Amino acid sequence: MAPHGQLAVRRPADVPLDSLVRLVRSYEENITGVATCTREDILLETGHPGYEENSWCLTGPGDEVLAWAALAPRGNTVDAALTALPGPLGQSAARTLLCLVLDRVDELEAEHGRPYAVTVGGVLRGDTVVPSVLEEAGFVPGATSGQYDIDLKVPALPPLLPDDGTLRPAGRDDDEAMHALHLRSLSKGPKTRDSAAFRASRDRLRARGEVALLLEVAGRPAGYILAQASGTEGRVLDLCVAPAFRGLGIGLALLTAALADLRELGAERALVTLDTGDPNEHEALARVLVVQGTRVLTRFDRADS
Repeated sequence: MAPHGQLAVRRPADVPLDSLVRLVRSYEENITGVATCTREDILLETGHPGYEENSWCLTGPGDEVLAWAALAPRGNTVDAALTALPGPLGQSAARTLLCLVLDRVDELEAEHGRPYAVTVGGVLRGDTVVPSVLEEAGFVPGATSGQYDIDLKVPALPPLLPDDGTLRPAGRDDDEAMHALHLRSLSKGPKTRDSAAFRASRDRLRARGEVALLLEVAGRPAGYILAQASGTEGRVLDLCVAPAFRGLGIGLALLTAALADLRELGAERALVTLDTGDPNEHEALARVLVVQGTRVLTRFDRADS
């Protein structure tokens, strides 16, 4: 434990899981008025290989968690997340954790003998702390995405498949094809380029229970979706469409099918994150689903990366 005035650096594994849940829910509620984070969300974030040595939190008076940061190397990029409560203590905590993140990046660069691009994702629009801290450190706003809160109590329309399209559950034998789709997709989110790491991620999701669907057109993999339900909460974790098959409604077909499966599993709502560069898809989403809330997430890129 390292003191920083009123703050102390701790490993997230050394604080109760519920403390991290409370931090993220407070962060969401302060900015958007609505808290959506669940224990399952935090378990998913903390379950990545290497998480323990690549994550930190800062606690304040009464051991309240004021900020949390983690990073994951993916090829030549380090993808990080930084969450901090509003106010002077939260700002100080965010600065401290960002320094630890960048120090760790320096260590990885020295260890592997190559530079890393650095991104920090998941920053909510309206956050008054994290963007300013990132910009002080030379980060600039990059890609944005829209997160949609879908009401699943109202059944969605059945998926409309393209000609020669078939939809089926994805299994372990489909991992290679799904990884190829993941790499080719035009999504602005982070990519897992290592095939072994992708398979390991798929194994973790399968072990936790998942909805995994693969859509093929004339026998060719065209897109896939991964989702998960926990109690009444559903999450769409990944949605990829091959560039050659964009414009055929494949993304919407995958989404409506996965949401129907989540509903059957007992979920009453689902969070779906989509690139905001697809306005036509978003308009179609609002026509066929009950969207009860939206928010914008920004990914920041280190300017010298």
